[in-house]
Formats: sequence, C-alpha cells, structure tokens
Amino acid sequence: MYNGSVVSLVLTLHSLELSGPSIYSAFIFGLLAYLIILLCNLTIAFTICFNRSLHKPMYILLLNMPINDTMGATSLFPQLLYSIWCENRLISYSACFLQGFFVHLYGGASHVILTAMAYDRYIAICSPLRYGAIMTNNNLLRIITGMWFLHFIMIFVTFLLLLPYKICRTYVDDLICYNPSIMKIVCEDTRVNNIYGLIILSFYHIVSFSVVAFTYIHILITCISKKQSDAKMKAIQTCGTHLVVFLFLEFNTFFPLIAHRSENVPAYLRRVFSISVLVFPPIVNPLIYGFKTKEIRQKIFTCLRRKIGSV
Repeated sequence: MYNGSVVSLVLTLHSLELSGPSIYSAFIFGLLAYLIILLCNLTIAFTICFNRSLHKPMYILLLNMPINDTMGATSLFPQLLYSIWCENRLISYSACFLQGFFVHLYGGASHVILTAMAYDRYIAICSPLRYGAIMTNNNLLRIITGMWFLHFIMIFVTFLLLLPYKICRTYVDDLICYNPSIMKIVCEDTRVNNIYGLIILSFYHIVSFSVVAFTYIHILITCISKKQSDAKMKAIQTCGTHLVVFLFLEFNTFFPLIAHRSENVPAYLRRVFSISVLVFPPIVNPLIYGFKTKEIRQKIFTCLRRKIGSV
C-alpha cells in the first residue's frame, strides 16, 4: 500500500514495446495523426463559427463534435508522444486521474452528441413543417446545455468516487488511464464504483442506441415512402454511413469497459480498443459529418480560394 500523498505518486503505464527505428516511426506516425485530427476538426469548428449562414440547429449541434474530438485526441496524443520520444512510461497519479476524466468525458459526450444530432435529423426529415417551431434557439440551447451538464455531472461523480481510495500498486495494465484501469490499482473494495459504473454504462448505451435506432428507422421509412429516387438514395446512404459510425463507437467504447470485468478477454485486445476510440472517430468524424456536408465544404473551398487569390 502506498502511504504517501497520491499527488506525488508516480505510476507506470503498460509498455509500448517499441525499440530502435520503430520508436521514430511511431513518433512521426503519432504526430502526423494528431496534427491531421487538429487540422480537420478545428477547420470544421472555425468554419461553423465564422459563417453566419451555418448558424442553424443542425450545424450548431455538429459544432460540438469537432470540439469533443479535439478534446479526446488531446487527452491521448501529447502524453503518448512524450512517452514514445523519451522512452518513458511514467505518469503522475494526478496526470493519470486527469487523463482518465477527459477520456470518459470524451467517450460519453460522443454518445450524447450523436444522439442529439439523430433527434435533430429525425425532426427535420419526418416533421419538416414543425422543425422551426421545435428546434428554436431556446430549445437548442436547452438541448446543448442540458446534455453537457448532465453528462459532466455523471462523469464527475464517477471520478469523485475514486478520490477516497488508497493506492496499492503503481503499475497500470493499460496504454492509457481511465476509470477501470485506475480502479485496479486501489486497495479497497470498489463495489460501489462498479455498480455506479455499470449503471452509467447501461444508461449511455441503452439510451443512445434506443434513440438513434428509433430516429433512423423512422427516417428510413419516411425516405423510402418518398417518390424522388435521388433523395431516397441520398438519405439511405447518409443514414447508413452514420449508423456504421455510431455502431463502431458503441462497440469501441463498450468493449474495453466490459473487458476489464472479464478475465477471458485478452489484455492486448482491450488495450487496442481503448486506444482506437481516441484515434479513429476524431479522424473519421470530420470527413463524414463535416467535409462530406455540402454547405460546409462550399464554405471551406470559398475561404481557400479567397486566401489563394489574395496571395
């Protein structure tokens, strides 16, 4: 048992098992991935912020996604790149705790943002005449502040429950810090944390999956009933792409958390999935939800032409 202050406690994350030339290759690959994530997500965020024509409910809800993806990638890459470059897997307990908090804040926010966006598209396509009356500025503000406030409180309580525990071990059997990996290094009974964690996990996945399934099924039914074949195919392709992204996120966030509760799941699989959820969605989301959207793409190209023309 560690009897000193946890603030000064230093932990050791699981080894990346890199050596020789692979260290530099991994560092360059990681740095490029992080820069691409920042470039794509910040481009989408600034495009929405600085174009008044995009200040509509659909795009305001979408704005939450690049902000959240930037937060998620930043909770991983700076610490990971530092550990690769310095060949050092040490991390202070306070930094580990903070990383875990932001990893969970990102993961849960991804679910609530996609859920809110699915509801917005459901109203726009299935009840277009009522869209303006339902998605008013006040209601939009309530949706955004409500989802972030509720989500923040749930994650805050999750990590607040960790504070009283004493630390038994300094080795973290994961590539990053998050709630289950931190719970494995404490000495005391974490039954309350496990029960609360399972309740929160069930809440996020059941509610988000139910809302997304309900909205997209109704969207598909509405689109299929339309006579315009072009509009029908476009809607089906869009819904299909969004559903694939959502299901990927569902599995990627669900699997590592459940894997910690089972001894039958290989540890390397758990580590891979815990990292991939912080890498692939922040890269894919700007392409699918941002650059693929005609209005956003046009604004970006217009801005680029102005910049090139002024040179």
